[in-house]
Amino acid sequence: MASTLLLAFSLLFTFVTLTTSVNPGFILTVVNNCPFPIWPAIQPNAGHPVLERGGFALGPLTHRSFPAPAQHWSGRIWGRTGCTTHANGRLSCATGDCGGLLECDGRGGAPPATLAQFSLHHGHTDLSSYAVSLVDGFNVPMTVTPHEGHGTCPVVGCKANLLATCPDKLQVRAPQGHVVGCKSACEAFGTDELCCRNHYNSPQTCRASSYSEFFKRACPSTFTYAHDSPSLTHECSSPRELKLIRFGLSIQASLRGKPNLVSPSLRALKLPYTLARREDSFKHLRMRFYRPQRDM
Repeated sequence: MASTLLLAFSLLFTFVTLTTSVNPGFILTVVNNCPFPIWPAIQPNAGHPVLERGGFALGPLTHRSFPAPAQHWSGRIWGRTGCTTHANGRLSCATGDCGGLLECDGRGGAPPATLAQFSLHHGHTDLSSYAVSLVDGFNVPMTVTPHEGHGTCPVVGCKANLLATCPDKLQVRAPQGHVVGCKSACEAFGTDELCCRNHYNSPQTCRASSYSEFFKRACPSTFTYAHDSPSLTHECSSPRELKLIRFGLSIQASLRGKPNLVSPSLRALKLPYTLARREDSFKHLRMRFYRPQRDM
């Protein structure tokens, strides 16, 4: 009998203000509240340093803390899923793979992937901007939650499991048959209109499609196409704490004959992870989500 295996996990990214007299900054703490490991990924925008070599493995019910730069930093965070390590040391993931590397170190990754985008320490009031994007598709639920900042500081993101409702033409399936990702329309069909390229690369000509509306209905506070509303980028001034990311993953599969759905490499807890480069940027405190330039 077919069943649904719900693998629910959450990552808690916490930025805590340091009150040093020289370089006030943030400590980033990544918490995995799940009974299995996950592969978060951190990637800077151009000109900013790579944090933690761009990725690491995080075992179940554990956390990892590291400093974010005290000066302005912008970048993105996502999670890879379904990763397996091979005898030659190469890593392959069902979503978010970056050329078989354990640590991407600035290299690109493969969509679909839910993406969180941040710009820290910008402006004269120490603003931090943040948003969640489904422009490159969806692989895990993700939210950004700030605490004790000044301003509206809303929670944004996507709590829905879109793997269960993804349209057939957008589905990415594992060899076992279960859905592991939901592509963007651009990734699935590649047209200028859906990718907002060439003539369509402006707010006037780049429009929502029926596919981007699927994402928007489920997750209204996310970006769903390249020129989506910039009001969906939110800001906090001098936050004391930002609980930034909460991931969740649902995998539908038949449990008959599949007692080891989680791969041996996951159980071994030995794999670091990676991220994808995006040419996303804040401009006038607004984020634009463009298609990634992949490093091959």
